[in-house]
Amino acid sequence: MDEKIDTAEKKVLVDIVKLLQKRGIKGSQGGWKEFLNSYDRKFGASLSDPTKRSHEVLAAFIKTFSKEDDLKFIGNVLRRHSNQEILEQLKEKSYDTSEQRLVQVTLRHPLYPLDYSFASLDEDWVIINLKKKSKVMRSTAMVAVDCEMVLCEDGTEAVVKVCVVDRNSEVKLHEFVKPSKAIADYRTEITGISAQDLEGITCSLADIQKSMKKLLSNGTILVGHSLHNDLHALKLDYVRVIDTSYIFQCSDGPIHKRPSLNNLCKAVLGYEVRKKCAPHNCLDDAHAAMKLVLAMIEQGVDKLTPLVQEHILECEMTKLLIHNIPTSVKSDELHKVVPGDFTMEVKPSKKVHGDKYSAIAIFSNQREADDAYESVEGSEEKDSSGRRQKLVTFQLSTGVTTSIYVRKMVPEGPHVQSRNKRALQVDETFVVCKKVKNDHKTDESATTASNQCDAHLNEIKARNGRVKKSDEVDESSMTASNQSDAHLNEIKALNERLKKIDEENESLRQQLKQKDFEISVLNKMVSNLRKGTK
Repeated sequence: MDEKIDTAEKKVLVDIVKLLQKRGIKGSQGGWKEFLNSYDRKFGASLSDPTKRSHEVLAAFIKTFSKEDDLKFIGNVLRRHSNQEILEQLKEKSYDTSEQRLVQVTLRHPLYPLDYSFASLDEDWVIINLKKKSKVMRSTAMVAVDCEMVLCEDGTEAVVKVCVVDRNSEVKLHEFVKPSKAIADYRTEITGISAQDLEGITCSLADIQKSMKKLLSNGTILVGHSLHNDLHALKLDYVRVIDTSYIFQCSDGPIHKRPSLNNLCKAVLGYEVRKKCAPHNCLDDAHAAMKLVLAMIEQGVDKLTPLVQEHILECEMTKLLIHNIPTSVKSDELHKVVPGDFTMEVKPSKKVHGDKYSAIAIFSNQREADDAYESVEGSEEKDSSGRRQKLVTFQLSTGVTTSIYVRKMVPEGPHVQSRNKRALQVDETFVVCKKVKNDHKTDESATTASNQCDAHLNEIKARNGRVKKSDEVDESSMTASNQSDAHLNEIKALNERLKKIDEENESLRQQLKQKDFEISVLNKMVSNLRKGTK
């Protein structure tokens, strides 16, 4: 046990030294190599790999730091390591309360490592530690948060309003926040906030962070919808969270598909958070996120409310994505490029210092979205997923010429426009089978799954062939009732068989779908890590 503790402690010390090296931070005896030359006259900097140095040497180097900013940085590294340990505990342990289990569902979601990988060691970030006391780890207290953000001139986002409510609907925090950077776009049609609302406001992000730290200090669970966006804007790193965009999943859709807060409220709570064209209200959204969690707890965590994928596909068809937008282009200028009556949701930039952002134009129905897209003037192409998009070049009110992309949200074609639920299931089975064959040839279990899928696919193909043959029968012969009845009975029997096949294959399809997506997430994480080391 002591050996394990020593190994864990050394791992933390090595991480601290490497990060100090990477950032060029120097102590009273200089940087890492300068320190080694003076501390160890035998080997000096010739043995500079921190992993090959003793616990004592690493600790001695860290003790040479005394500046407040340096100590704060080292403290954040220690807190981050502590939270990683707690995160693993929360993921692996079994819990007897619904609240704790929903935290576990969130932390185990395939998107969690990607969404919640914060740059929490950067300036102004606060890492909230959980005390390793059993009372704290068992706490079922919850608060829900939602924020409104504006776009700053440097391409980053800044919080301008924060609302927090508890499980009893009591408002714990409801504050406007004054950003420390110049604002490029208030996004008033989305946030409902204008420059006048921030006049005389003195509350800073640091003040909000202190309030949040106080609310969460005893292990309180933080709830939110796509909560990582709010934590990123608040510059808070916290691991005891429930994300409502994770815990409700589409029964037939891709695992990475996030249902919107409005769709969830309609499906689970029976009401809409906001009406068409109405701006966001972060207090309403915080209440809604909390109500969704309480509704799931009430019905039972194991009885997850299924969300039909077709509903989300229909919703996506009412939208257009506007992307590659320079930060110099305010959202109201986009209405001059994209015609029609629509509301706009600006998507948070994933880059800390990005000079581009994206937005979603939401129409009342698919026809309006299609008409607006066709009316946009620009050169058309297709992205890697087969979605139509146009490169639009236009002139701003300042006289500057710029360009953006306007894109359909889903690929077009018969498989999207006219397929019913049965067709959707058949297509998905084919896709899963194809992925098993192409991506998991060397995996013995996947080979077995592929064989099962082949059998099911052949059955489906045979059924479709017979149905097609039935459809091709001369119309005059179809008037004969005995032929019609025979075809109908055959189709009915085949449909029953197909239904049974679908039921048997559902578990396999879901497992393969999740496995395939987890692989893609890991590939993205590896790619991001490689980019970060260059």
